[in-house]
Amino acid sequence: MSAETFRDPWGIPHLRADSADELAFLQGKNAATDRSWQIEMERWRAEGRTAEHLGADGIEWDRFARRARLDDTARRCFQNLDAETQRWCTAYVDGVNHALDSKLRDAPEFRNAGTAPAAWQPWTPLGVFMVHHILFGTFPNKLWREHIAKTLGPDAVALFSIEAPVWAGSNAWAAAGGLTATGSPLIAGDPHRLLELPGVYQQVRLACPEFDVVGLAFPGVPGLPHFGHAGTVAWAITNAMADYQDLYQEQLRRSGNVLLALGPDGDSPVRAHHEEAILVRGGAAETVEVIETDRGPVILGGPDGGALSLRTPARAAESLGFQALLPLLRSRSADDVEQALGAWVEPVNCVLVADSGGVVRQLVAGKVPARNRDNRVRPVPGWSAEHQWTGDWEDLPASPVPGLAVHANDREAGGGDRLGLEFAPAHRARRIRQLLEEHGPGLDAATMQDIHTDTWLGSWPVFRALLEGSAPLSDAALKLRDRLLQWSGHMDADSGDAAFFAAWRSALVLDLANSPALLRLADPHGYPALFAPWLHPVARTGFALESLLTNGRALGLDVDAAARRALEETALEETALEETAAAASAGTWGDRHTALPLHALLEHGSAVEKAGGGGAVPGVPPTRLSGDTACVLSTESLPGASDRCFRGPVARYIWDIADRANSRWVVPFGASGLPQDQHFASQLPLWAAGELIPVITDWEQLTKETT
Repeated sequence: MSAETFRDPWGIPHLRADSADELAFLQGKNAATDRSWQIEMERWRAEGRTAEHLGADGIEWDRFARRARLDDTARRCFQNLDAETQRWCTAYVDGVNHALDSKLRDAPEFRNAGTAPAAWQPWTPLGVFMVHHILFGTFPNKLWREHIAKTLGPDAVALFSIEAPVWAGSNAWAAAGGLTATGSPLIAGDPHRLLELPGVYQQVRLACPEFDVVGLAFPGVPGLPHFGHAGTVAWAITNAMADYQDLYQEQLRRSGNVLLALGPDGDSPVRAHHEEAILVRGGAAETVEVIETDRGPVILGGPDGGALSLRTPARAAESLGFQALLPLLRSRSADDVEQALGAWVEPVNCVLVADSGGVVRQLVAGKVPARNRDNRVRPVPGWSAEHQWTGDWEDLPASPVPGLAVHANDREAGGGDRLGLEFAPAHRARRIRQLLEEHGPGLDAATMQDIHTDTWLGSWPVFRALLEGSAPLSDAALKLRDRLLQWSGHMDADSGDAAFFAAWRSALVLDLANSPALLRLADPHGYPALFAPWLHPVARTGFALESLLTNGRALGLDVDAAARRALEETALEETALEETAAAASAGTWGDRHTALPLHALLEHGSAVEKAGGGGAVPGVPPTRLSGDTACVLSTESLPGASDRCFRGPVARYIWDIADRANSRWVVPFGASGLPQDQHFASQLPLWAAGELIPVITDWEQLTKETT
């Protein structure tokens, strides 16, 4: 058989080899060919070298990556892997480097930016994985809560501590065989992340004598960590919203040539202290001071004040959990999957798993440190004994699923107060369960596909109640209010009522954000621009809107008056719009709510310009979308800032345990990361319409690559 690459009609790679190591080599080579620019960009980020290749726009990230010691952590985690997993990861990297030596890494972005890829190290995939997840946890929210406490007072933190940290929209659900048409379990769902171009997940099949698995891979990382169907067993994850990252206030002082940090037992020398040079393309190199205390790397501030260190399970245990990846691929049952994921570290995930024996199980995989609950809220004193990690980990829940299980980043799925602080509102979880129960026994793939695209806005009852109390109003505003009260609450792309609602909601967010009670949130926070998305007062007001409407009076907010003013403003704008030609082209939610895919070069426009690439950043056609943040179809926007969707379902899948060939999936763009390839965005129209493509498992239906 040797090593072979096949493609299905959508360009999805099906890889086959004689051993797991040869298959890892082939997966690395394929990722380096299909997603060459994407994986190299992540490597530069992991090593803190984006400015070296793309100019000064990358300094902010590079400074954080160096101070957080991402590359060093990746190296240590690799060194702690067992010999078999080390060999397997190295084989993947050998495949990446083989593609480089064979001149297969010719993505146009390299030419447009005037740079080039280089050889990888054996630990690079671990660094790439860390880049995807270091800001995926909870510590940036602790900076936001600290800012609230300093500007509005500690009591205000709870009012903004909504049942939703920034950006939570993933769904996964499972139905046991007694509820399905085939008598075997079904798993379905859709992970939510930034809409990156090319997409963060790569559809792939990995087959060798030991296993044959289809699933979603991270380009640059071996295996299928999050979503896979191995024929007799399938698994899927959502973010558990667990709190496993801590920020510590550090008191640093110099004593001669030694840097000391104050700990529970007094001053002690820091674990690491040195300077690193960040090379800057087209500019002078910058020096960053790298400090690590007994708590963790200092990511903000320093000896002159404001020092905050970051403690994570991966750094503390020197393990990401990659030793779980090969056993996961080899799994044949739910028991196998659970046992494999027992070694997982971070990020912490809710897992649904089902097998051909009819077993359906839900569990939480990862490491959550057992420590003081105050650590979950804001930065805590590094010198306080009561806030140190004990070395113990929380006991993560696992349970059988006799009927239905629904995970939507919600409190119930994620282990509640034992594991986290903030979870997504229960809207999506309740709605999915309602739709499953309404359908009753006989659930099939078509039912699951319909649930993916449900557009009912779970937060609508809160807004409706507010509208019902909005009086007195002008005739125009009263007309708008009455129209909204008759609306179904569905955020459909072709709905004019949904567009009116969104306009009123944005006006309401801006009114509240600019109110005397909240205006101080716009005061300077002193944190680097890297954390601006977590500290944007208008965006955070929008995310906390339900909580503020319910409890904001305790902060001095007059939400009823704000709702009236927003209605008057929206009605006035609508009256003005009706008098212009623009009204015909801006009347529906889909006109306002379009996909906003992010390509890495957009952050580094100066590099493209200097290289003479002009406007050569890849893009996709304008795409109208249904759904919104509180819908099952969670195409997220920023009320008050933008109605465009920057974050949404980066894949959809249905795993049929009865017959893998009846499974379906889709990604937002396409299988290829090469803009000139026909499959760069071939799935975009289907994804936007809520359609799926079949998972093809018959090798005879695939086309073998001959190059």
